[in-house]
Amino acid sequence: MTHARVVAGLATGVLGVGLLAGLPTAQPAHAANTAAAAPAPLDYSVSVDTAATGPTIDPSMYGVFYEDINRAADGGLYAELVQNRSFEYSPTDNRSYTGLTSWTSSATAGGSGTAATVDDGARLGERNRTYLRLALTNPTGGTFGVSNSGYNTGIPLEAGKTYDFSVWARTDSTTGTPLTVTLRDAARTTAYASPVSVAVAGDTWRKYTGTFVASASTTSGRLAVEAGGTGTLRLDMISLFPRDTFKDRPNGLRKDLADKIAALHPGFVRFPGGCLVNTGSMDSYDAANAYPRARSYQWKDTIGPVEQRATNANFWGYNQSYGLGYYEYFQFAEDIGAQPVPVLPALVTGCGQNRATVDDALLQRHIQDALDLIEFANGPVTNEWGAKRAAMGHPAPFGLKRIAIGNEENLPDQYFANFVKFEAAIKAAHPDVTVISNSGPDDMGTTFDRLWDLNKAHGTAMLDEHYYNSPDWFLQNNKRYDTYDRQGPKVFLGEYASLDNKLRNSLAEAAYMTGLERNADVVKMASYAPLLSNIDYVQWKPDMIWFDNNASWGSTSYEVQKLFMNNVGNQVVPSTATGSVAQAKPITGAIGLSTWATAARFDDVTVTGADGGQLFADDFSGDASRWTPLAGRGSWSVQNGEYVQSDTGAQDTLVRAGDVSWHDYDLHLKATKTAGAEGFLIGFGVKDTGNYYWWNLGGWNNTQGAVEKAVGGAKQTLLAKPNSIETGRTYDITVKIRGGQVELYLDGALWGSFRDDAVTEPFAQVVTKDVARKQLIVKVVNAQAAPARTTIDLHGARVMGKAEMTVISGDPEAQNTRTAQPIAPVTSTVKGIDSTFTRTFDPNSVTFLRVQLK
Repeated sequence: MTHARVVAGLATGVLGVGLLAGLPTAQPAHAANTAAAAPAPLDYSVSVDTAATGPTIDPSMYGVFYEDINRAADGGLYAELVQNRSFEYSPTDNRSYTGLTSWTSSATAGGSGTAATVDDGARLGERNRTYLRLALTNPTGGTFGVSNSGYNTGIPLEAGKTYDFSVWARTDSTTGTPLTVTLRDAARTTAYASPVSVAVAGDTWRKYTGTFVASASTTSGRLAVEAGGTGTLRLDMISLFPRDTFKDRPNGLRKDLADKIAALHPGFVRFPGGCLVNTGSMDSYDAANAYPRARSYQWKDTIGPVEQRATNANFWGYNQSYGLGYYEYFQFAEDIGAQPVPVLPALVTGCGQNRATVDDALLQRHIQDALDLIEFANGPVTNEWGAKRAAMGHPAPFGLKRIAIGNEENLPDQYFANFVKFEAAIKAAHPDVTVISNSGPDDMGTTFDRLWDLNKAHGTAMLDEHYYNSPDWFLQNNKRYDTYDRQGPKVFLGEYASLDNKLRNSLAEAAYMTGLERNADVVKMASYAPLLSNIDYVQWKPDMIWFDNNASWGSTSYEVQKLFMNNVGNQVVPSTATGSVAQAKPITGAIGLSTWATAARFDDVTVTGADGGQLFADDFSGDASRWTPLAGRGSWSVQNGEYVQSDTGAQDTLVRAGDVSWHDYDLHLKATKTAGAEGFLIGFGVKDTGNYYWWNLGGWNNTQGAVEKAVGGAKQTLLAKPNSIETGRTYDITVKIRGGQVELYLDGALWGSFRDDAVTEPFAQVVTKDVARKQLIVKVVNAQAAPARTTIDLHGARVMGKAEMTVISGDPEAQNTRTAQPIAPVTSTVKGIDSTFTRTFDPNSVTFLRVQLK
C-alpha cells in the first residue's frame, strides 16, 4: 500500500475521494435528462486473428491483495466479535487507547469491585502479557465485571444462530468463582440469549467455554462477563465467535466477506501487506530471542495457539490481534484455490520513510525467518517448521511457489543490496520458489527506474509494481506494457486502483486490464488494492469490498474485477481495434501557490505568453485581491511586499491567480521557506480545487520533489526525484509550458521536464480463448458517453451463431453503497453472432461476449 497523505505532514502520494455511506446514489444513465440529445454512435472495428496464437495467460493472472488496513482483519475478515479481547491495547500504540478500550464496568444486583489491566508475573504468557484483574467485593447475589462493545455499533447477532464464548481465567478464591456471561443491549433492558454460567476453579490459567443461541437479532449487542463472590479473579482472551464461519472453521473467517472474496476465484492471495510489512522491521530482538512489542510485523508471532500469539500496533493506527495469522492466510488461500504470495520485510523502510538496517546479524535473522517460512509452508512434518504446521492441523504442505521481499522501498540501492541476499539464500535452499523484488511506490520516477535497472541487470525473475492514479491515467496508458522487454523480469502488478469508487473509475480500470491481458507474457499477476474496508474505520479509499459489522457490499470495481477474474481464458488471441481517436490537448489553466505543513513567502510572480507578452504580474506592493483561495486553509497575507503563508500546521493551502484558459506560458516567481516540515508547491494548469498540476518542492518530509497532477481530486505523480528545500533561502523558480511539454527550472538550472499530452482512449478490447470450453471471450470496454457501434471480424472462425453476453453499465458517477447497489452485471444470450458481426456497445460499459466455437 502506497503511504499517501494518511500520515499527517507528508505532502505526498495519491488519496482520492471514495465511497461514503449514505451518499445519494446516482441515477442510471437512462434516467438522465432526456431533453439533451443522446450522443451519436461512434464507429469502431475489431479484427481478431483467430488463426494465430498469442501469449499464454498465467493461471494466477488475477488475484487479491489483502492488507490489514481499514480494520480489514479484527472487526472485519477475522470473525472475532470482541474488540481488545486480550486487553493489550496501549497508549504507546495509539494515544486514545487504554487496556480497557471497548470495555466498561458492569454490575448486577448491587455487585461491586474494581477492574484494572495489569502486566505482572501472573500473566497468561510472554506474548500475551496484559490481563484483566477483578478485585471482587460483591454482596451475596451480586456480580461485577466488564462489558464489551465490539466494533462499529456493537456486537451483531442473528436470531437462531449459535455463538461460541471462551475465556481464560484463574481465581484465588478457594471455593471458586462463578461467572455469568450474557448477551444484551447497552441499556441492559434486552437479553439476546440465555445466560451462560462458568465456574472458575483454581489459581492457574484454564480455558472455559460456553455456547449461546441468539433469541433475537441486533447490530448493537454487548457481551457482559460478570463474577460473583469475593477475591481476585484474572481474565484474559475473552472471545465470542459466530459458529457459522467460512468453512465452519474455529477461529475462523467472517462468512459473508470470505464468500465475496472466494466468488472472485482469485489466482493468488498477496498478504499481509503493504506498508505494515516493513515498518518497524529493524527493531532489535530482546535477550530471550523473542520479538519485542515494537511495531514490526513478524510471521512467527502469528502462528501457534491463538492465546500465545502477539497483539501488535498496526501501521495504520490501530492494534491487530494476530488471530488471523500466517496459518490462516495459507489455509484461506488453499480454501479458495489461490496461490499464497507472502510478503516479508527487507529491512529497508518504504511508505514515506527512509531507513535501512546496518545490523548484519538482524538481516541474517530475517533471511533465516524467510527460509523458515518456506519450511512452514512446504516442509515435511519431520522438520521443525513442518511439524508446527502439522500441529496446527495441516500436515500436508501448502505448496508455496512465490514469495515477495519488501514493499515500496524508497532507498533503491540499499533495498536491492538486501534483496539479493534474501534471493541467494532462498534459491540455494528452495530453487523452485520464485523470489519477487519490487520497483518502489510509483509507476515512474528515479526510484522506479533505478530498481528496474538493477533488477534487470541482475536477472530477477519478477518485479512488483504499485500505482494509484486517476481514471484518465488508466485510459491513457493501456499500452504501458506493450514496450516492456520480453526477456526482462516479469511484472507482478501487486497494487493498483483508479482513485474513487464510481463506475467511471471501474471502467478506466477495465480498459487498463485489457492491456494487462494483451501483455500476459510480461504481466503474470495483478491485484486491485486494497481489498477490504470497514465503513467506520477508513484509512484508505477506494476499496474493493466495503462492510460494517453485519453487512457487506461490493464496489463497482468489485463487480468489474469479478467479471474479469471469472472470465480470464487460457490464451490471448491477437486482435486490433480501429476507430475514433481522441486528439491530444494542451495543458491549460491558471497559476497557483501552496504549502504543506510549512510557512513560506512568495514574490515577483509573472506570467509571460509564448509570444513574449505579459499575461500577469504581481510584486505584492498592494493587496492580494488577484488571488483566490481554493483550499480554504492556511493564513495568507501581504507583508513587506511579499505574499506570506504563515500557518505551519495547514496542509494544502492552494491559492489561484490568472485565467483558467491560459496555455503556452512561462511562470516565474521567487519562493522562500520560513518554517515547517516541507517546502512549497507551485501550481500551473490550475482550474479548481480538484484539477491542477503542482511542482512539489521539498515534499515527503523535505526529501523529494515531484510534479503531481490532480484530476477530479485524484492525484498521480508525473515526475519525481530527490529534493530538499533550505529554510531562509530564496529560490528562483520558472515553469515553461508549451502544449503538453513542461520544463521546470530551479535557480536557472533545468530541474526536470515531462510531457503530458497522452491521448485518452475510452475504447479498449482484448480477446482470449477458453480452451476447455472452446470459446472466444471478446472483452470490450466503452468508457465514454457515446455508444460504440463495432464490427467484429473473427476471420472465418466457425461459430455457433449465439453468445453469452455479460454487461456492466450505468451512470459513470454511480457507486454501490450499503443500501443500494445499482452497478451489477447482467447476463443474457444474444443471437446473430457469425464470423463477422456488428454489436453496439452501451455507453459507459464493460461487455464480455463468450462466443461458442464449432
